[in-house]
Amino acid sequence: MSLKNRTYIVVGGTSGMGLESAKFLNQQGAAVLVIGRSGKGCEIAKKTLDDKAIIYQGDATKEKTIAEAIVQAHEKFGEIQGLFHVAGGSGRQFGDGPLHEMSIEGWNKTFELNLTSLMLSNKQIINYFLKHGIAGNILNMGSVLGFSPSPKYFATHAYAATKSAIIGFSKSIAAYYATNNIKINVLAPSLFSTPMAERAIKDKRIQSFIKTKQPLDGGRSGYPVDINEAVLMFLSPNNKFITGQVLAVDGGWSLSEGQLS
Repeated sequence: MSLKNRTYIVVGGTSGMGLESAKFLNQQGAAVLVIGRSGKGCEIAKKTLDDKAIIYQGDATKEKTIAEAIVQAHEKFGEIQGLFHVAGGSGRQFGDGPLHEMSIEGWNKTFELNLTSLMLSNKQIINYFLKHGIAGNILNMGSVLGFSPSPKYFATHAYAATKSAIIGFSKSIAAYYATNNIKINVLAPSLFSTPMAERAIKDKRIQSFIKTKQPLDGGRSGYPVDINEAVLMFLSPNNKFITGQVLAVDGGWSLSEGQLS
């Protein structure tokens, strides 16, 4: 499918699944603007995407970041048709974890990273779509942990709460803006090989667990490319009739017990 003459913003598009998705959209002919916090990530994105892509370094938890990015993308490319919000992260280093051990800093920081940033990007792009009369697409990044917990190895309860909240938030706004032909959907991946998942990827016990928890394709962690077809389905111009849906791209996680050693 050609995405020529279409423009997308990928929030959190300078590493992991966000960068891979931006690259994929770019390869289909779309113009892309990616937002990333890290200077190193932005440099990698510059080398990965074509020379027409805009690399915007900024903090997704600040409202001005997405506001300025929308202005830049519109001025360079014209109308923006879609937004993919990938930005977020683990709050483990700030004190997220099992509830009895969780700190208030861990709770607040995890919500800021995963939910506040997403609310801000969705609000700004919704206002943009309404202003320009665009039947746009929003795709939000959730997680299987928002509805399919795994207590032994993935007990970060604030993170799970944010990912569950993304589902409720996305369904609510999808219902509200459906008459404007604005579609909002959610991807819910399982364990993928990304920089954020480095702890789990390097843990041999967790990788042994993943063999049975994500049994598809020989039992493995996901690769960033594994979400590309789902991203295309939701963000393509052919998506005229899907909104408020949650798609698990999880290798079977949500269907499997997973064998603990």
